[in-house]
Amino acid sequence: MAEDPVGSLHHVEIWVPHFERAAEEWGWLLGELGYEPFQLWPHGCSWKLGAMYIVVEQSAAITGSTHRRTEPGLNHLAFHAGTRENVDRLQQLGADSGWYEMFESKYPHAGGPDHYAAYLVNTDGYEVELVAG
Repeated sequence: MAEDPVGSLHHVEIWVPHFERAAEEWGWLLGELGYEPFQLWPHGCSWKLGAMYIVVEQSAAITGSTHRRTEPGLNHLAFHAGTRENVDRLQQLGADSGWYEMFESKYPHAGGPDHYAAYLVNTDGYEVELVAG
């Protein structure tokens, strides 16, 4: 078995204020990106792609009820999303699953003229960037 490269992500854990809603929203998006359900416990779950996994959890230790991407901390996660057509598809379907378009007037080049991506934000304020190519 080959070792994972030093510096590669092992996992990402996202604390959420409403587990059931987060599981549905993140589950849709991550499923569309090829992640498979991995773990499940009463107030958390994860999805895995290769050796890396992403957790959403409503921890008893959480001290707030809202995520603000514009405050110190995580601003967004960026995912490779395949073709431009797939980015367009996810951008169009996102709102039906709790992911709403950001920077609509600049789509799909909000990141610059040579960068094709959809920027989506979910009900709890978590932003993702879905990058083509």
